[in-house]
Amino acid sequence: MTSDTPENSKRVTGLTVREAGQKGGETVKRKYGPEFYEEIGRKGGLATKRVHGHAFYELIGKKGGKKGGEATRDRYGPDFYERIGQKGGQRVKQLIEEGKRAAEAEKRAS
Repeated sequence: MTSDTPENSKRVTGLTVREAGQKGGETVKRKYGPEFYEEIGRKGGLATKRVHGHAFYELIGKKGGKKGGEATRDRYGPDFYERIGQKGGQRVKQLIEEGKRAAEAEKRAS
């Protein structure tokens, strides 16, 4: 198990383990390009799907959604949801009005 503690970031040839990893990642990125990462990501996703199945993704999605929601709540507070709800409602109202005006303009043009 590694972490960013001082004992795990020992310098070897002038670089920490973290710095060496970043340098290696940049080299691979330059050599193979973004398609390389897309391909290995796709292969990894397919392998995970074969091993764990659909239920696995539902489970991690629920856990991630719950953690994300809790983090957002903790970061912004409960009033945040009221504010964004009001903004969303106002935007929907605006879009409906724009749609009505566009429909009327189209009707007049016909």
